[in-house]
Amino acid sequence: MTLQPIPESNISGKITDPARFDPPLLADEHTMLAAYLDFQRETLALKCADIPGREHSAALLPPSTLTLHGLVRHLSGVERWWLHLQFAGDDTGMLYYSDDDPEQDFESLDGDFDAAVAVWRAQVERSREIVAGAAPEDTGTQIQTGDAFSLRWVLLRMIAEYARHLGHADLLRERIDGATGW
Repeated sequence: MTLQPIPESNISGKITDPARFDPPLLADEHTMLAAYLDFQRETLALKCADIPGREHSAALLPPSTLTLHGLVRHLSGVERWWLHLQFAGDDTGMLYYSDDDPEQDFESLDGDFDAAVAVWRAQVERSREIVAGAAPEDTGTQIQTGDAFSLRWVLLRMIAEYARHLGHADLLRERIDGATGW
């Protein structure tokens, strides 16, 4: 089974026509885990689609400062942290994080949302390449502890991370225009 990437509508990376495919009912473990993660990713794209102006960056659930823009930036960083840096050992820096400003993924939203989407898409594409080239029992190493973890474990962790934040995205989207579901 080949999953389709989230379609891009233009060069700027603006989400206007996301596609989502239901995970297969029968598949091997690797395919099933990758499909469920892609389902979560594409649900994020749906939550962010067709929203005008700067609404993506609006904190709509006080006292929380959570925004759709911040969620996209955060999940870009999650993709890079777990799959690129720790599992694949890519030699690349952190996104939207520094020891001096650890919350910049959620709080420093001065950048363009479309640019954040393009970064997220690039991180997802690299993650897909990593997952396609590995088996569930292949291992990465936690940077902070040196402990090994399996691809199986990190895919389940990523599915949970997206699912948790999709609940936040549901609430934010409903506040923006009343849209629910997906």
